[in-house]
Amino acid sequence: MAGEVTSSRALLQSRLTSISGPDLDPHGDLPGASGQACFEWSEFEDFRKSHKTPSLEATSESDFIVRSEITGLPAGKSIYYRLVFADGRPGPTRSFKTRNPKGDSVSFCMGSCLNYLPFMTGKPNGEGPVTASAEDKHLGYPSFVAMQKLHPDFFIGAGDIVYYDFPKEAPAQTVAQLRKKWHEQFRFPRLVEFLGSTASYWLKDDHDFRFDDADHSGEKLPLATTGMSVFREQMPIHPAGDSVTPNYRTHRLTQDLQLWFLEGRDYRTDNQAPDGPKKSLWGADQRQWLEKTLKGSDAKWKILVSPTPMVGPDRASKSDNHTNPKGFRTEADSFFTWLKKEKLTDTLILCGDRHWQYHSIHPSGVEEFSVGALHDENSTRGIPPGDPTSTDPQGLIQQPYLSPQPTGGFLYVRSRPNAKGQPSLDLSFYDDGGKLLHQVIKETP
Repeated sequence: MAGEVTSSRALLQSRLTSISGPDLDPHGDLPGASGQACFEWSEFEDFRKSHKTPSLEATSESDFIVRSEITGLPAGKSIYYRLVFADGRPGPTRSFKTRNPKGDSVSFCMGSCLNYLPFMTGKPNGEGPVTASAEDKHLGYPSFVAMQKLHPDFFIGAGDIVYYDFPKEAPAQTVAQLRKKWHEQFRFPRLVEFLGSTASYWLKDDHDFRFDDADHSGEKLPLATTGMSVFREQMPIHPAGDSVTPNYRTHRLTQDLQLWFLEGRDYRTDNQAPDGPKKSLWGADQRQWLEKTLKGSDAKWKILVSPTPMVGPDRASKSDNHTNPKGFRTEADSFFTWLKKEKLTDTLILCGDRHWQYHSIHPSGVEEFSVGALHDENSTRGIPPGDPTSTDPQGLIQQPYLSPQPTGGFLYVRSRPNAKGQPSLDLSFYDDGGKLLHQVIKETP
């Protein structure tokens, strides 16, 4: 796969295995294999005028993952790449497109909440239907087929890409067990094909960090340091071995669109601490960086990509996100007040975590789009504004869209000129079969 693609660089990643997959071994794993390999890349599909990275060593210490940063890429171009083994054998050809900050068009898909166990067992984690066929359980989640048909420029995995705490009676706790969750998830041919044809950007949430609603407190395994380390190992966000660079970052995609990717687990105050000015989900440094970079951006469309919701509403029983009165509501309200003061309330939020799709508008004017769960078996019924069991019992939030039935799916976003040549932003909810459910088109005055 290719991660963190910019106009001139990308992180290429693969994993050497002793069996080809997608079938797992008798232990339910896809064992790694020691060896050497490099990446070859070119602007041409036949690999003429190609370049090669230095040889990379696949070892057990890195879970047999090889990752290389390539630089000097041309902006707005298709790049073809493949893994080349030590004996000269090439792997399958993969591709991605570099960003073009001076261009006027880009598209992407965003999804979250991939729960392997209910998908494979047919025992739903919520109120959603069970629709996975025997073919799906062999090839993978149907959403990836639907997304590939849209030919997005990239994909955002917005957290809960794996679930360490499922099954609940035997959660993953050791490094080997955590790694196994990634192996079983990313072996599916549909994921391999999709991620091999587009770039990707990744965030983590609670289930691919430690367990449900996890913070840094307690001695329950896996520890926070383990969860943070394994996520960096498995996902191409930073160059191999980088344990220092923060996961929060921003990417200017076109002359009109800029994204901010937020980190919701590494710096948070304990969930059970009383809410107030000193309680933070982001941490002081990330908050300062976010406000500084937002103020400094001249992008027409400013979008925050958050693993968890900020507007909601959510269920009032929770305490681990910005919507929850016993969670981090003070920080959210303070941030919305700052956006209003700086005349930045047209900033949009795209969030993961919640297992239903919605479009909500905060009383301050800030809009949020929840992408929902990527598959039916992990979806559930949403909660509307005004519900007495919600975080908005007074119904102050406007909600133009709430998925009427539990369904898997994703969000598809396109930034492009409209018929008059003016910037427009299209945000469309799809189900996991590729059916358009709801569409919002925004245009500049």
